[in-house]
Amino acid sequence: MRSDKTSSGRKIVVGLTEPGFGDNSIEAAILEPLGVEVRLLRWKDRSALLEMLTGLDYLLVRDTPLFDAEAIGRLRENGGIVRYGVGVDNIDLEAAKARGIKVANVPDYGANIEVADHAAALTLALVRRVVTRDAQVRDGQWNIAQKEPIYRIAGSTLGLVGFGKIARAYLERMRAFGIGEVLVYDPYITDEFAVQFKVRRADFDDICRAAQIISLHAPATAETRNIVNQRTLGLMNKRTCLINTSRGGLVDTVALAEALKAEQIFGAALDVLDKEPIAADCPLRGLTNVILTDHTAWYSEASVKTLREKAAQAACEMLTTGIPTNWVNKW
Repeated sequence: MRSDKTSSGRKIVVGLTEPGFGDNSIEAAILEPLGVEVRLLRWKDRSALLEMLTGLDYLLVRDTPLFDAEAIGRLRENGGIVRYGVGVDNIDLEAAKARGIKVANVPDYGANIEVADHAAALTLALVRRVVTRDAQVRDGQWNIAQKEPIYRIAGSTLGLVGFGKIARAYLERMRAFGIGEVLVYDPYITDEFAVQFKVRRADFDDICRAAQIISLHAPATAETRNIVNQRTLGLMNKRTCLINTSRGGLVDTVALAEALKAEQIFGAALDVLDKEPIAADCPLRGLTNVILTDHTAWYSEASVKTLREKAAQAACEMLTTGIPTNWVNKW
């Protein structure tokens, strides 16, 4: 077991950066018995954050932006970073590796339940025009059922981009509504795996052409960056509903806004954007055929508790064994 102090007798310090969860009670309850100091880092600007990072041994981070080489360079060498959640695209993994800093994530805190629920909720709200109908009724309108087309979910073709746990949980929910054929774009699954779940593998262009509902569940990579763009939007039609609860970088926001303005597709429902929080000049603002939520699909009281516990436990692994279970920048 590793010591809670360095060879010089200095106490090991674990920092938790805001935005986080308001306090550090859950993490402290797990980490402080190891004898380390747990600090909650509340910062107003980047310079303040950099100052707070200086000399930390370990860090638990959620959505702190631009955790780049400069920020990582403030941490002590041979420490660790734990990302609350799955995605580590806000952390420079190579810069961390260069300083001997292990980066771990928390892929198994149960949010596949919440994200699948949220994706299904967005799908229903978009297809059934729940948000716009609410606004119209509040505005005094009535008997507007046939004012805009609403299409039946049952029998519709569903396209899934990525077929991991969340996509499969979402599919289970959509099948309860009678979804028809299911097309999957995921280069990492086999035909045998697809058959097991009664789906058919297809390339993304074919999904754009055929699916009435397209739900994105892929990670942010060089290959998936702006996979929804002017060209692929052009393959879609006026019945296409686009759902994104994965990563904002999968969608070219400007191209999507233009397609929505032109009513080229039915609409979109997005929990994630390429730039978060939403910018004042985001072209999606003000459009009635898009539903926006604030990267909240992962959230429930249950998922937050589990996430915090597992993140703290990952830090414990680094402190004690030196090897986190979910080590993402291995060397």
